[in-house]
Amino acid sequence: MAADESGFSLRTVAAAVYLPTLLFGIGEGALIPLIPAAASGLGATIAIAGTIAAMLKIGELIGDIPSGVLVSRIGERTAMILAVAVALVAAVMIMLAPNPAVLGIGVFVLGLATAVFALARHAFMTTYVPLRYRARSLSLLGGVFRCGHFVGPLVSAPIIHLTGGMAGVYWTMVVFCLSAAIVLLVLPDPEKLFRSRRRSGEPAAARERRSSGIVSTIGQNRRVLGTVGVGAAILSALRSARTVIIPLWAVSLGVDEAATALIIGLAGAVDFALFYVSGHIMDTYGRLWGALPPLIGLGAGLAVLAFTHGAPTAVIWMCIAAGLLAVANGMSSGILMTLGADLAGPRDPAPFLGAWRFVTDAGAATSPLLIAGITGAASLAVAAGSLSGVAVVGVAVMATWLPRYIDPQHARRSVED
Repeated sequence: MAADESGFSLRTVAAAVYLPTLLFGIGEGALIPLIPAAASGLGATIAIAGTIAAMLKIGELIGDIPSGVLVSRIGERTAMILAVAVALVAAVMIMLAPNPAVLGIGVFVLGLATAVFALARHAFMTTYVPLRYRARSLSLLGGVFRCGHFVGPLVSAPIIHLTGGMAGVYWTMVVFCLSAAIVLLVLPDPEKLFRSRRRSGEPAAARERRSSGIVSTIGQNRRVLGTVGVGAAILSALRSARTVIIPLWAVSLGVDEAATALIIGLAGAVDFALFYVSGHIMDTYGRLWGALPPLIGLGAGLAVLAFTHGAPTAVIWMCIAAGLLAVANGMSSGILMTLGADLAGPRDPAPFLGAWRFVTDAGAATSPLLIAGITGAASLAVAAGSLSGVAVVGVAVMATWLPRYIDPQHARRSVED
């Protein structure tokens, strides 16, 4: 991207902006798909393993509550370094967990760290990336996360095969988290660079950050969060369901850990390949095209799972569904971050983004718990079918409300319009 009139050029800060995200994503990607297997190895049932996997999103949800204020007060880079330190603590807890309860706590703490890390980078991109290529920049950020979650399982699969256990996977996460921290400490802070360029002519009072709590921020934006936010929460729920239901499906079909990691990694490759396409479509044709096709595709993939669990070729159908879910997820790359950026105030977006992410992460946290609850009460197939029905609701909500708040130039409309 060429330099903007504000002096912004993403090329000059690409390493500092995207490299820590990539490293953090690889560490998480190596571990997250294997959490159900780790829980099962500690004696957890399928339903309990699903609950433990859901603790990641619950941790992200709880982490959203202070993250907006935290990032606004201490800055993006400091918040990310703090998040990496917390993630390292979580990795040790997961590694040494003697039972499913401690494993669940470790996964929850990892979710807290993820919330702060993700919001910090989101806030920087919202503030400094020019509007005309905002979706592409945020889709690239989403694509970097996806790259990490693609590379991570492909790293963990041979490690498990060579070592015969998952201890090496835990150390892989530690190494990549430490690498992310080193990059954050060594490379220049892009926030300071572009704040000095962009805001040097503003009065000091205008440059000060005023932090609002998440409750007051939700209250101030209740209308948009109760409409577009609900649609975004549904999309987030379905995306989250994909990361939980495929590993659980593999466990229920008896697929071993190495094969599970390989399947998820290959699906992640498809997902990753589409991230820039998603951003280009949103910047060219509008945000609705980044929301409706993914909702339809995610619903279709979950429906495939729902109707094929008992089939003789169930493993093949699982691979097909994983691919379909990956395509849909890839086409939604960056949509939630882009909508949040479009709706946030430009001067200090972190408080609104904290509230926005709280709403969307509430959806992400709900779906794994829904999967666990329905699986315990009925079956995993019924859980997949139920979520495919939720996708239909999401399509209706987004088609109705998104055009009312995001105009053709993707700027925020007044809530009174």
